[in-house]
Amino acid sequence: MHNVVISGTGLYTPANSISNDELVESFNAYVQQFNADNAAAIASGEVEALTESSSAFIEKASGIKSRFVIDKDGILDPKRMTPRIPERSNEQWGILCEMAIGAAEEALARAGKTAADIDGVIVACSNLQRAYPAVAIEVQAALGIQGFGYDMNVACSSATFGIQAASNSVQLGQARAILMVNPEICTGHLNFRDRDSHFIFGDACTAVIIERADLATSKHQFDIVGTKLLTQFSNNIRNNFGFLNRAAEEGIGARDKLFVQEGRKVFKEVCPMVAELIAVHLQENDLNVSDVKRFWLHQANLNMNLLIARKLLGRDAEPNEAPVILDSYANTSSAGSVIALHKYQDDLPSGALGVLSSFGAGYSIGSVILRKH
Repeated sequence: MHNVVISGTGLYTPANSISNDELVESFNAYVQQFNADNAAAIASGEVEALTESSSAFIEKASGIKSRFVIDKDGILDPKRMTPRIPERSNEQWGILCEMAIGAAEEALARAGKTAADIDGVIVACSNLQRAYPAVAIEVQAALGIQGFGYDMNVACSSATFGIQAASNSVQLGQARAILMVNPEICTGHLNFRDRDSHFIFGDACTAVIIERADLATSKHQFDIVGTKLLTQFSNNIRNNFGFLNRAAEEGIGARDKLFVQEGRKVFKEVCPMVAELIAVHLQENDLNVSDVKRFWLHQANLNMNLLIARKLLGRDAEPNEAPVILDSYANTSSAGSVIALHKYQDDLPSGALGVLSSFGAGYSIGSVILRKH
């Protein structure tokens, strides 16, 4: 059995960003046109008038101020309100592969590794570009990595579940090092015409190198002290898009073929589950919550993170204890907590403890305890 470390992290950030004001302007233009086109039906009570959004509403509800996106023009076009991402030929690297390469190259550089040092690739994300061949095998080919690759999806918890899968393989000697990447084009499954959720998601990709401790040379190492996962079935976050949709014509184009959630129920049910899982995980490793210097929490909603930290600490967390990146990135699903880890790790002293945690649809929750090498 080998000791395992995270030796490098990487981040790909799209070039385009959309502010709340820009998003609201597009959404309200759509609402105004819809209400005008359906004025008679609205007046007769046959159709319900749509309500405009506002930047103040978005920031109060989520803490989000802007988001990075793969395509800006298509999202902000009131007649389209969907990103425009042209289809590529099968001979070209796919868009998820391209994002993964960008994040992976930084992770490899920080780890001091090359493709020859990696024995496996895991692509762990919420929305895979296709059913097969696995995007991970495409990334493997693009980077020139020998070994194996596979895709996995546990929604917003995909990264922490991916870290456990990679850690297990390295610990058992099945690989020297594994590249785990999280390419997330969340704007592709978001309904930008839904006032309650049109602001939630952004796009990004993260990468993590998990390797044997005795082979690691990076100055950015974290010992993986332990991992703990939990799933509990819930319909409160759901996306019914899939290959079987064509076999059920009555559902084509229905609202649930994009992201839908019962936000208040998610908030009420998930927050205590996350706090309890992290607390129990620390106890199982003979650690106290007070020993943890940093919580890299899933970046879905600021109010959720504040509540989870408060439940754990018994007080409000200081900004450096639970850093926030969702104000500028929005919810990037599985990539969010890893973005926080990537951006807020270098200042920690040797021996400092941190917890990487994700939570989302499923429900799914993951906890990874890390110690700065």
